Amino acid sequence: MTDGTGRRALITGASSGIGLAFARVLAERGYDLILTARREDRLQAIAQDLSQRHAIRVTVESVDLAEPDAVARLVASLEARALTVDVLVNNAGFGVPGSYVSTTWAEQQRFLQVLVVALAELAHRLLPGMIERRWGRIINVASLAGLLPGVAGHTLYAASKAFVITFSESLALEAAPHGVHVSASCPGFTLTEFHDVTGTRDKVSRLPGFMWSDADDVARASYDAVMAGVPVFVPGRVNRTIATLARVLPNILVMAAMKGTGSRYRKT
Repeated sequence: MTDGTGRRALITGASSGIGLAFARVLAERGYDLILTARREDRLQAIAQDLSQRHAIRVTVESVDLAEPDAVARLVASLEARALTVDVLVNNAGFGVPGSYVSTTWAEQQRFLQVLVVALAELAHRLLPGMIERRWGRIINVASLAGLLPGVAGHTLYAASKAFVITFSESLALEAAPHGVHVSASCPGFTLTEFHDVTGTRDKVSRLPGFMWSDADDVARASYDAVMAGVPVFVPGRVNRTIATLARVLPNILVMAAMKGTGSRYRKT
């Protein structure tokens, strides 16, 4: 597939997990890439592999999106080199496990800066160019958790993802008349390093195999969804069933179910 030939995609959190999967999927489709994350050594290795494998240009930008001026510096660096962005994949993120009061505000502030503020700022800074060129795609990686009631542990996680979903819906309505599609991808449990980093691997490993998704499958389906103009997309049949049940069942029943199952995979 070569629908990305002549276009460029920026992917945040591209050094592993779903971000890396998006890099592979977009490279297969011929997009030149801009890969961002904190781990420059991993990005360079990925860039070399993808550029050789798919004959594309890959630019590496090592940034920490938790720094308040990181997005402004990133965009200024791209503008200085005349690197336009046609596809934005807002994927960078992490979790802060534990009860809300057992963590520091500095941790929670860093979390919000990456998952909410940087995501919204990148869209705000890059959308005008897409509108001017009359073509663009923005994929905001949310979560199935954003469509469900919150549970104890990772307290701001579901709340931040709910923001991403609603933000994406509104932005999709604004951008569509200008040839720009915006989509929130809402994967469930996905095989990545996320649960190792948050220290919840032992808990989530108890979940049955059918609950897990492959990162490449998530990225591929999410790309197809944004190309089709789907504003909110839930990858995987099981996840779509859960999302539907959460929408149609009485909230008191859904809350009771979440309370009973949340402790199985959240560090409280």
